[in-house]
Amino acid sequence: MNQPSLSPHSQDDSWRQGELIEIEIVDLSDTSEGVGRWGSRVVFVPDTVTGDRAEVRLVHVKPNFARGQLHRPIEPSDRRTRPRCIVADKCGGCQWQHVAYEFQLETKRQLVREAIARIGGIPNPPVEPVLVPHTDGESPSPLGYRNKATYPLSVSSQGRVQAGYYRKGSHRLVNLNQCPVQDPRLNPLLAQVKQDIQDRGWSIYNSQTHRGLLRHLSLQIGRRTGEILLTLVVTDWEVPEIEAQAQQWRDRYPSLVGVCLNRNPRRTNAILGNETRTVSGRDALTEQFAGVKLQVRADTFFQVNTETAEALFDRVLERLNLRGDELAIDAYCGIGTFTLPLAKRVRRAIGLEVSDASIACARANAELNGLSNVEFYQGAVETLLSQPESLGLTGDRPPDLVLLDPPRKGCDRAVLEGLLELRPRQLVYISCKPATLARDLKILCEGGYRLTTVQPADFFPQTSHVESAAFLEWGVGGS
Repeated sequence: MNQPSLSPHSQDDSWRQGELIEIEIVDLSDTSEGVGRWGSRVVFVPDTVTGDRAEVRLVHVKPNFARGQLHRPIEPSDRRTRPRCIVADKCGGCQWQHVAYEFQLETKRQLVREAIARIGGIPNPPVEPVLVPHTDGESPSPLGYRNKATYPLSVSSQGRVQAGYYRKGSHRLVNLNQCPVQDPRLNPLLAQVKQDIQDRGWSIYNSQTHRGLLRHLSLQIGRRTGEILLTLVVTDWEVPEIEAQAQQWRDRYPSLVGVCLNRNPRRTNAILGNETRTVSGRDALTEQFAGVKLQVRADTFFQVNTETAEALFDRVLERLNLRGDELAIDAYCGIGTFTLPLAKRVRRAIGLEVSDASIACARANAELNGLSNVEFYQGAVETLLSQPESLGLTGDRPPDLVLLDPPRKGCDRAVLEGLLELRPRQLVYISCKPATLARDLKILCEGGYRLTTVQPADFFPQTSHVESAAFLEWGVGGS
């Protein structure tokens, strides 16, 4: 990180909340903020980009760093671009709409490289350029990619039903009638469904008083099939006239294959509750992914960027160079998104997943695709890996391949220890957080694996989030 010498003040000046300072932004952080320096102290500033020269107001001051607010641009960076969303400066859904897309990709590659070097202790890690899908030679679009949007609901001061995302750093809603990063086929539903909720007089949940009926509106689409699923997250099953309204929605939108309710009565920030009921139509939409058909339910996980997830899976297959006689394990397998297309290319595939709903969906998806060489086991991954006999591995050779796709927190230490006991020949670790990926790579490489390459992929354009697939081989040790 370079040291700008732009401050009109002495480096010995006081460091006060509310003070205006002039700095140059020299980097972007993994939390999406621009990074500058004031003397020897670091300043994090949202809504800026590397190369910006700006006047910044200090809003949160600590001895060695501060967080600032962009007060006045002085000289904009050539890496800055005009946001495509009219509320990009307010909405917390995207953080990088002001960052030129090519620079987003460059920055994400650097964030992965720095995390693996600094946290993982692997110098000069082999990180490839960030993968984006290309169709018919066209440049990739960083907009309109999300196949699912889940909007909190609220009521305006005028009593109007609102749906949108929270303002940056607050719990105040930015009302939306369309969103440029979601699949555009979902936009027509958003404004009309809000109006229908208003007309029905359904009450909206208030997180302060914990009163009200409707909490969230979720819209999900099969990118290849166009099938849409609408889900309302509610505090109680008794939604007046919901069956009649659901039928109206399905009559109005021919692509809407199902309307569901998910009940979440808890005082929690978690969106979904533990039970989902179908009001009208089906409880799942159909999608095509990597040569298989998938049934995707509202309460199960499916990657929000279908095209990039498929492009990453194709890259995984290229790297693995499968022969067809392998035994493969897919840990954190979800609904079988990767397990099922992998099963078509190996002798035997095993999926592990803690979610009952996801396992039920995965087994149904295997049957839907006529795949008999794949088995799914429900339970914590660390428990299942510690009992290989329960997976039918006793007396068999070690797995040739284990695919890991854990949540953002990464793998439990017991999972990594179980892998070091099993010693599969190849590991593919798919991660959505470079820091936890790097932490876990350090343990695996110290235990006997070698990191051969890391392939980042842009699952989340317009944000600082980046997905990565790390490829490891057993038996050569180190990094």
